[in-house]
Amino acid sequence: MATQDSKNQRDELHKAIWNIAEKERNAVDSWDFKAYIFCFLFYRFISEDLAEYIDKGEHETGNKTFSYVDLNDEDAEMAREDVTKEKGFFVLPSQLFQNVAKNPEKDDKLNITVKNIFSDIERSSVGTASEDDFKGLFDDVDVTSTKLGANLAERNARLAGIITGIRDLDFGNIRDADIDLFGDAYEYLMNMYASNAGKSGGEYFTPQEVAELLARIVIGHRTYVNKVYDPACGSGSLLLRFAKILGQENVRQGFFGQEKNPTTYNLARINMFLHHINFDRFDIAQGDTLINPKHWDDQPFDAIVSNPPYSTHWKGDSDPTLINDPRFSPAGVLAPKGYADLAFTMHMFSWLSTDGTAAIVEFPGVLYRGGAEEKIREYLVHGNYVSAVIQLPANLFFGVTIATCILVLSKSKSDDKVLFVDASEQFGHVGNKNKLMPENIDKIASTVVERTEEQYFSKLVSIDEIGNSVNHYNLSVGIWVEKKDTTEKVDIVELNQKIKKIVKRENELRKQIDGIVAGLKEE
Repeated sequence: MATQDSKNQRDELHKAIWNIAEKERNAVDSWDFKAYIFCFLFYRFISEDLAEYIDKGEHETGNKTFSYVDLNDEDAEMAREDVTKEKGFFVLPSQLFQNVAKNPEKDDKLNITVKNIFSDIERSSVGTASEDDFKGLFDDVDVTSTKLGANLAERNARLAGIITGIRDLDFGNIRDADIDLFGDAYEYLMNMYASNAGKSGGEYFTPQEVAELLARIVIGHRTYVNKVYDPACGSGSLLLRFAKILGQENVRQGFFGQEKNPTTYNLARINMFLHHINFDRFDIAQGDTLINPKHWDDQPFDAIVSNPPYSTHWKGDSDPTLINDPRFSPAGVLAPKGYADLAFTMHMFSWLSTDGTAAIVEFPGVLYRGGAEEKIREYLVHGNYVSAVIQLPANLFFGVTIATCILVLSKSKSDDKVLFVDASEQFGHVGNKNKLMPENIDKIASTVVERTEEQYFSKLVSIDEIGNSVNHYNLSVGIWVEKKDTTEKVDIVELNQKIKKIVKRENELRKQIDGIVAGLKEE
């Protein structure tokens, strides 16, 4: 567990890195500028990681004074093949962040230097097992952009400012597993960028507390999972929560995800590296999961978590061939063109292993709308695949104030009931947002894992009752979990007695006033 000193170090680091990000972005939108900060943070990380890896190997052979940072490029080339095979990339000593960052302001061609280094890092993986993990990784950093400055001198000055700022941050020993400062810095920055970006931020970043809850529900009592998957992985925060809770070695076959947005896809890969997940332990793909899923050969998965885009458009029944897709065909209908939510849900359910669990953040409309969505709910409920439905508090997500919910799916339930949990009041206030506090997460997760009932909070309902002619497979928590009546209870008898006393007193006062008035008239 991190000490108070390490927590203070982390807090100070976060303040410093955010100050750099805001100071150097110039005319670039804060949400767009994040790519620059993350790429240079990543550049420093892999440079130090590589140098420490090579130094450690040399020191173990007895060459205690060896320093890769000080080695000449020609001698370093001899290690390229072996290092690339192990680390997935290679950086020459002269191209290491440590050397470039010594005096970046003195390089009048700094933008070209950086561009070439980033290109060389990507090319170093070509033809190797890590090629897909590095291809296009730096595409979102345009070092020639006029947004960085009106002319070459201004652009180089801004790049130098970013480099020196990141150079002076204290990350300590990169291999210190107890203080994951690079990974924590990424999470902090994404949180800050998302909170400042409104809806676009919330679209690609799930608050850490929600990620924690989803992971704990899926993990349950397990001490390990084989493979964890997110078909709309954004920046990868949901996947990485399993590494934080279980330890990455206990995600035995790795982390799998797909992301449609190219910029966020790059950030997800960077996020994996910054959290010490080696290239051979993750597979993040780019593309539209619903139309072109990339992990057919890796499914099924025993742990699936996701916060897919809400009510997004997809082809749906405008492409009748999709009904033949084995992911969607079991329900007999396709999710509506304007609401792809349950298309993502069916995709995840299809790729869930027999003994696996999926926890999916859903827009509330999918729980009660009719038509094709009701048919899909019928398939899931009638097949006894819906394990739990959790109503979350409102205003948890960036750019989304509406109260969302979590749908928990399983293919091997021990009963024929659905657990409904009303967690709408389980939050604390932090700034202008609501936030799941540790005690809230504990209560919700334990209730779902243990399948316990509590008046006004959780209830088990049979699938027959949910599917009867009255309820039409409505999964809205509000119709199943009774709300506690917080209105003040009134004793009618006691109230009438009080009213009689008030009326009696009022009559007495009225007589006294009448007497006073009469006396005044006589005078």
